[in-house]
Amino acid sequence: MNEKILVVDDEASIQDLLKLDLEFEGYIVDTASDGQEALEKVDSFNPDLMILDLMLPKMNGYDVCKKVSAQKSIPIIMLTAKTDIIDRVLGLELGADDYMTKPFDNRELIARVKALLRRSSNVPAKSEEDAIVNDEIKIILNERKVLVNDYEIHLTPKEFELLHLLVSSPEQVFSREHLLEQVWGYDYFGDTRSVDMHIQRIRKKVGQYAKHNYIQTVFGVGYKMRRFE
Repeated sequence: MNEKILVVDDEASIQDLLKLDLEFEGYIVDTASDGQEALEKVDSFNPDLMILDLMLPKMNGYDVCKKVSAQKSIPIIMLTAKTDIIDRVLGLELGADDYMTKPFDNRELIARVKALLRRSSNVPAKSEEDAIVNDEIKIILNERKVLVNDYEIHLTPKEFELLHLLVSSPEQVFSREHLLEQVWGYDYFGDTRSVDMHIQRIRKKVGQYAKHNYIQTVFGVGYKMRRFE
């Protein structure tokens, strides 16, 4: 297995428990107790996934998530003691792939870790074409790289999978439920709001360099990728 997980939480008891459980599952685990240390560990430890508490000293989890998502494609599971949906939505907007509310079931958290790592590490089969192109957008599959007008944009694993699915089937309308099933999988515990937040982030990143509006909202249904020649 050997995937590396960074646990960021200012509660030592949560750090210790998660580290113990994740190491039992075969993961390599490091920890951080504040936001600044988390950013340093992202660079030095280079984790494959980060479990990130929102309420942290020195720099809160929102800012950590925003900085990491802008530079790296690391799956992020946010932890929060708050039950207000606004906090969860903001976390998703800033780059989190999933969230859990404290107190949480460790078995459920590990299930989500496994699901995110499994899907983010999937490499397209060699029989597929090396790249998929829709006018200004080019997806290089074996490198999991996305270029818009030759500028590389950094996508989280879920953003990459969503864009890949949409670009692969231009003009096909996907319901939010279908996108959840295809990208998050049956073992995802969230709701369709997660799809909307990820689509918004993809639009913003692609829109930095694109002339066209590629992802169209089909009201009452979901989304589709417009085809441009």
